Amino acid sequence: MVLLKVHPFAEFIKILGKGKRGSRSLTQDEAYRSMQMIVNRQLEPEQLGAFLMLMRVKEETCEELAGFVQAARESLNLPKTRIDVDLDWSSYAGKRRHLPWFILSILLLAENGVKVFMHGAGGHTEGRIYTEEVLKVLGIEIATSFENAAEQLEALSFSYLPLRYFCPVLYEIIELRSLMGLRSPVHTLVRLLNPLNATYTIQGIFHPSYRDAHQQAALLVGQQNMTVLKGDGGETERNPDVECLVKMVVNGQLKDELWPALFSRRHLKADYLNPNELIKIWQGAEENEFAQATVISTLAIALKTLGKVNTQQQAHQLATEYWLTRNKNKNKLLN
Repeated sequence: MVLLKVHPFAEFIKILGKGKRGSRSLTQDEAYRSMQMIVNRQLEPEQLGAFLMLMRVKEETCEELAGFVQAARESLNLPKTRIDVDLDWSSYAGKRRHLPWFILSILLLAENGVKVFMHGAGGHTEGRIYTEEVLKVLGIEIATSFENAAEQLEALSFSYLPLRYFCPVLYEIIELRSLMGLRSPVHTLVRLLNPLNATYTIQGIFHPSYRDAHQQAALLVGQQNMTVLKGDGGETERNPDVECLVKMVVNGQLKDELWPALFSRRHLKADYLNPNELIKIWQGAEENEFAQATVISTLAIALKTLGKVNTQQQAHQLATEYWLTRNKNKNKLLN
């Protein structure tokens, strides 16, 4: 009789799947070691599927997220010279009800000298419009490497680098959503990656319960200044029609802020999402109170995150100033 050697990754599946009484969450170290094996492709496809779905059923703890993020970061092939970036902005959800007005918020930051590095993935959920395709419509070039991103940040103060170019393994797992029918822990950890170690980070989530996990995981991985909010569609975009609970890490301290709704009634969702409307709104060719309020209020939270202001009122005032003084006459939105 031949005894088969137990696969090393089986340890983590066993911890998660040993039944109601026997199973438990992974420690931060166990999560780190499991993600190390995943990003290094040291497991079988069946094991990956089992692991992802077991994690999905129980949901990730902040310790697990911190371990995952640490291992994923270490797998990245970063340039030897540090890339100068102020704000890390993740974009993985896509938009379904409204256009991604937050892109204009980012361009306002870039226009005012804030270097914003954005990373994301798109196309994994039918019926959504993703940042990458919208940027192409706006005439904004997509980076294909960290070196390319560094050049764009220096020249334009903005760069968008798709996940597939800097961590193909995690991108492939995200693409499994259409096969599994469910999101996985990777959808959460990529938002926390902060690949270029920006001083400030901002993230959007869809499920409110994940705000605490993001906030506390960020602290565990050494992120001293971050913001997470329930964004429209799961993107980092404030919906001005409703109040918004913003959870932050400010100089290493946990902080919560409630931002009140800006309208007494909800706006109807768009019948059709046409990215060209972003250009018209930017250039002042069209008026849209919801779009303008979304851009300004999202920008206000980003400015508060960056420490540019001390109060919500000051944040809205500065964000409004950025909007009113924008360069409407550009041939492109970013040049």
